[in-house]
Amino acid sequence: MAFRLKLVPEHTAIDFFRWQWLTFGFSVVAVIGSILIAVVMGLNFGIDFRGGTTIRTESTQPLEIAAYRAALAPLDLGDVAITEVFDPNFRADQHVASIRIQAQPGQDAMHPEDMARIEAALQGVDPAVVFVSTESVGPKVSGELIWTAIWSVLAGTVAIVIYVWLRFEWQYSIGALASLVHDVVFTIGIFAAFQIKFDLTTIAALLTILGYSINDTVVVFDRLRENLIKYKTMPLRDVMNLSVNETLSRTVMTSGTTLIALVSLLVFGGDVIRGFVFAITWGVIVGTYSSVYVAKNVVLFIGLDRNKEKKDPSDKFFSGGAQDGAP
Repeated sequence: MAFRLKLVPEHTAIDFFRWQWLTFGFSVVAVIGSILIAVVMGLNFGIDFRGGTTIRTESTQPLEIAAYRAALAPLDLGDVAITEVFDPNFRADQHVASIRIQAQPGQDAMHPEDMARIEAALQGVDPAVVFVSTESVGPKVSGELIWTAIWSVLAGTVAIVIYVWLRFEWQYSIGALASLVHDVVFTIGIFAAFQIKFDLTTIAALLTILGYSINDTVVVFDRLRENLIKYKTMPLRDVMNLSVNETLSRTVMTSGTTLIALVSLLVFGGDVIRGFVFAITWGVIVGTYSSVYVAKNVVLFIGLDRNKEKKDPSDKFFSGGAQDGAP
């Protein structure tokens, strides 16, 4: 007999509404807290959104951040942030620094003369330093990128909500919207709380989170709609519990296998993609949570019209809500 790994028993009877006020209350507090943290602490915008120049250096000598900062101070470059980059894949004698310099007045990119002065100043305190890469973004471009990023996330959210509305009913779309807002805002709050660099790759991660989260939510909603036909007299709360239990094995397996790959990338992928991978990893966790504890709870609060029925919903491309059979 073939061996099959089962992370979840075939038949479970977990009451996901037992602590509904605690779980839903936690989600509401987390969203509000994330907004407050983002407003008070602000996001650690990368060079994409702040404008300026990022210089990546390497040296075989241990880094002295204070010496680097003292060497650049006389150059009058404005706001300069120097951080040491850590990565388990680095060699023992590989010391990497990231130097962020604000955009200079009237410059979209750092002039070669300024770059030469920076190189000379740093080589004066660390002759072994080498300059690996330089990235510049002008203030105008960075401002445009911020609005483009905002509109892209909003457009993705609206498109998903419209799809759910057409595929099911408007109540489902409200639940999906609440779940998506929860996932995105919670993720932004984590980035603000820990001051993780927020750049264009993070926006790509947020869009990926939207797709992953709604995929899991739609699976639960689809099973819910099927069970509403099968169990026409069962209370809505019990039907929802049954639907989540029936899809629990699929949810755990999908999220678990995805997290295995993401954690591997998080540990061994290097610092260049760490922010992107962290955002997706966190998004998978919080997206799975919201599919189980946020989306369906909102639908339950709103309620469903179970008296709507079409004679043959299978012949319609969009059969949303039509299969919620009447008792």
